[in-house]
Amino acid sequence: MRTLILGMGGHLGTAVAKRLDPDPRVEMLGLDIEPPRRLLHRAEFHLVVDPTSARAAREMVQRIVEFAPTEVVHFGVYEPHARANPHAAHARSLAFTKAVCDAVAQLDTIRHVVVRSGIEVYGRRRGAALSPDEHVAPAPTTGYGRTLLVVEESMEALGRAHRIPVTRLRFAPVAGPHIPSPLTRYLRLPFFVPVGALPDPPFSLLHIDDAADATVAALARRADVAVNVVGAGAVTAAQAVRIGGRIPVPTIGPGWLLARLAAGALGSPLPEHVIELFTRGRTADGAHARDVLGFVPAHTTLEIVRDMYHWPSVTFHDIAIADAA
Repeated sequence: MRTLILGMGGHLGTAVAKRLDPDPRVEMLGLDIEPPRRLLHRAEFHLVVDPTSARAAREMVQRIVEFAPTEVVHFGVYEPHARANPHAAHARSLAFTKAVCDAVAQLDTIRHVVVRSGIEVYGRRRGAALSPDEHVAPAPTTGYGRTLLVVEESMEALGRAHRIPVTRLRFAPVAGPHIPSPLTRYLRLPFFVPVGALPDPPFSLLHIDDAADATVAALARRADVAVNVVGAGAVTAAQAVRIGGRIPVPTIGPGWLLARLAAGALGSPLPEHVIELFTRGRTADGAHARDVLGFVPAHTTLEIVRDMYHWPSVTFHDIAIADAA
């Protein structure tokens, strides 16, 4: 098994790599805009400073072709205001997707592709299903949802052209300790947190450990399908804010412009897909994951919210170094 992980430097890419690292049968190559966040003993990693440049694109394709992967994990999909602004997140997501497509055109070794997507692809138009399953046609209503769908469709077309199964993992918003998510940053604002007024719709989350475990399960199953992966249960924004000991501030219409300005000033930019979550909800039916992946998330949405407000602070301890002499 030679596994290519695009986006290995992110929390999720690193978590998947850590799970594969102990297996001596697996060789790994990682590409990303920043290095992995944990020590990996057996993975090769290459930093891509600007994946949108023509030179970087050629180098990515060359490295992938030389590595000749048998499996591809495409996590080079960037959420706006997580690790990049919305324009850069979209451009980088498309650049990594194109690199995979260009490399696969030169290879006959790839047996399976796993690509990260999200339940944002279903959109939240009026009359849309409140908890869509995989039979609901994607109809994204935010920029991030449209980026996810473009990546999904590109990988699906690639799979059809080369007869490669492609597993599209539609994750609920991923959260967990110290995850740079615009949603979790925003919910952890001090004191007052603007939320939707009426209604205050529910949303579901997915713990990063469950997202990583689902990916490993997908690698084992090699299913050619889209599948929702969602933590059990749901909360509303007001409930989540109260769990964190903050005060929810009901907000409508133009009030969201002021909320975005205030959140941005406090270091928590608020992208449109998060506002949509607060005002229209964000849930999905994840029951099919058991059949497709043989996997059920271990963490509920309520547990994830509680953990989000109890992240331990990083502490530094003096290290006593014994004198070897």
